[in-house]
Amino acid sequence: MPRQRRLESTAPWVELSTTAADWKNADPALLATMLGQLHLIRAFEERVLELAGEGLVHGPAHSSIGQEGGAVGSIVGLRTTDAVNGSHRGHHQFLAKAITHVSQGKLDLTSLVDDTLQGVLQRTLAEILGLAQGFCAGRGGSMHLQWFEAGALGTNAIVGGGAPMATGNAYAQKHSGTTDLTINYFGDGAAQIGSVLESMNLAAAWKLPVCFFVENNFYAVATRIEESVADTRLSVRGQGFGIPSWRVDGMDPLAVYLAMEQAAEVMRSGGGPAVVEAEVYRFFHQNGPYPGSAFGYRTKEEEAEWKKRDPLERVAREMIKLGHIDEAGVQAVRDQALAAMDAATAPLLEADPEKQGKRRIRPELWPDPDFVDVGVRGDASELAELRAVEPFTDTREREQVKFVDAVASVMEHRMGQDERILVLGEDVHRLKGGTNGATKGLATAFPERTLGTPISENAFAGLGGGLALDGRFVPVIEFMYPDFLWVAADQVFNQIGKARHMFGGQNPVPLVLRTKVAMGSGYGSQHLMDPAGIFATSAGWRIVAPSTAADYVGLMNAALALGDPVLVIEHVDLYGEKDEIIAGDLDYIIPPGNAAVRREGKDVTVISYLSMVKHSLEAIEQTGVDAELIDLRWLDRASLDWETIETSVKKTNAVLIVEQGAVGTSYGGWLADEIQRRLFDWLDQPVQRVTGAESSPSISRVLERAAIARTEEVVAGLETVRRHAGGAA
Repeated sequence: MPRQRRLESTAPWVELSTTAADWKNADPALLATMLGQLHLIRAFEERVLELAGEGLVHGPAHSSIGQEGGAVGSIVGLRTTDAVNGSHRGHHQFLAKAITHVSQGKLDLTSLVDDTLQGVLQRTLAEILGLAQGFCAGRGGSMHLQWFEAGALGTNAIVGGGAPMATGNAYAQKHSGTTDLTINYFGDGAAQIGSVLESMNLAAAWKLPVCFFVENNFYAVATRIEESVADTRLSVRGQGFGIPSWRVDGMDPLAVYLAMEQAAEVMRSGGGPAVVEAEVYRFFHQNGPYPGSAFGYRTKEEEAEWKKRDPLERVAREMIKLGHIDEAGVQAVRDQALAAMDAATAPLLEADPEKQGKRRIRPELWPDPDFVDVGVRGDASELAELRAVEPFTDTREREQVKFVDAVASVMEHRMGQDERILVLGEDVHRLKGGTNGATKGLATAFPERTLGTPISENAFAGLGGGLALDGRFVPVIEFMYPDFLWVAADQVFNQIGKARHMFGGQNPVPLVLRTKVAMGSGYGSQHLMDPAGIFATSAGWRIVAPSTAADYVGLMNAALALGDPVLVIEHVDLYGEKDEIIAGDLDYIIPPGNAAVRREGKDVTVISYLSMVKHSLEAIEQTGVDAELIDLRWLDRASLDWETIETSVKKTNAVLIVEQGAVGTSYGGWLADEIQRRLFDWLDQPVQRVTGAESSPSISRVLERAAIARTEEVVAGLETVRRHAGGAA
């Protein structure tokens, strides 16, 4: 028989419940504040459901009625500088944090709502109704509530999507020398989501002060938790990552408070993350004013049993028992909460003149339609005071370098100038600069700011997003290969790319994502894509694609100074090439809207980027076509140099867009359409394109070459343009 011994978890896992002594020993002011918050949130949610029933809430109304105890119990003891982010069912999370902020953690039950708190209730309701005075100017609605001033980082419509962002916020708190913490709220479904589990691992490995708070209400929309997991005690997730965990009755706000006190002690003392699972129950369906029993997936008996455990009644009952309040006092609290909601609602609505007995939202409160695109990205005004240089025409002395050494050098220089910058990604701190040497020297010069991550793109990309939104750091994330963006697509596109616009357009997201195109290196279909086309059609991102080392310096400096997320695309074919940079100058920028004309000509405008600029020059030489070659450098919609493109096209009357990658994810498809819309009257032939094949590159050297474009394909493209021009003549 083999020897066996039972293994034990390294982290505590406890179930906490209150006793009569706990209620007796609780500060009466704490209990009063809990009761006041619970009633305010309940009255708020009832009003939202009422307005949804009238058709005045556009979109979902995910009520938190029944679940208020988890949010109130866990937030009432927090500081303003502590932070929370939450789920699509997040009104209670947002309100608990906002109320705690404006009340400084203490409510007077005899005078529950002052003018400031009244304003919070109205602005929150206005946001849910989609109105301009809302916290996110009406863009966030019910599921995306954010108020940085109060420490409310933003609720999130993607299940589990907020966990990496919260982890990034916790990193910023820890490494800014504070003892603040962050709580990430999510439901039972998200406890199985990869981004949550990756974030738990990363937070545990780096000992970050983030609490993963599971509101376990036992249902997805209509699917019971037993159908989804083997162990329904979801706090067990912490055990796999060595995270201390608490399981608690979420219908008992004091139990939640006491569990969070213990968890906070771990986090504030440098012990790393915590998991708290609160068992709660939503009294209504996933969305709207009807109970789950109306849809057949719950029984009325089950719902009735849970309603007996209503957190509002639990706190009131215990307070009455202790002599802190009487029935009339509880009713007075309820009446004040209802009156506050009447006062919050009245200025937003009026009688509908077209529907007798109906109400409508006051028309003047809607956002201006012209606001629709404002804040997709910033206006780049942060670059105004920086020194712009055009390396292509600069006449100063040059220094010979390899392209990849310029990549590492400018980053090391910037990190020395700006202590906010940190670099993170897989193996960036090893192998003398990662897998290609692009981070060479950084781990030696800045060991605390060069962070090798676990293989978890969702977690570390989202952590970077959380850092960027916090504002105390500028993260530079490396994806070893661009295809890995699909692994982290939620964080890259739903979270980072949309964050500025979705939450009202005001908060910058200063983040750089570096990756490399590796076509020709034999790494096959899952490593070799060009991501430009995907990012160009995804709102919020700026894109740079340097073809020279001197351009790389200026473009990276601009990317690091912008308040927007910027994708920096590199190419392995360029890494090893001998190139040159301006001697002694690593501080200039190349701002958005600055393409470079690498060759002047009159027959056709060739537009390209990255390594295909060189292939285009070779093809022009081989064919003798008098082509004008534009190196785009900035690729996104907002940053393209349309002045240079238009001037060239009006001269040549023909366009050839050259890129290396697959036709399906092509950047040129979008650009060709835009050129034809803008410049149709100056085109003598359709916009021509050079791309790779439909397939992704294969491992086979022959098939890989067949799948990508190089000089020969550009030659063919130029010949096509010449034939069309001859036919037109």
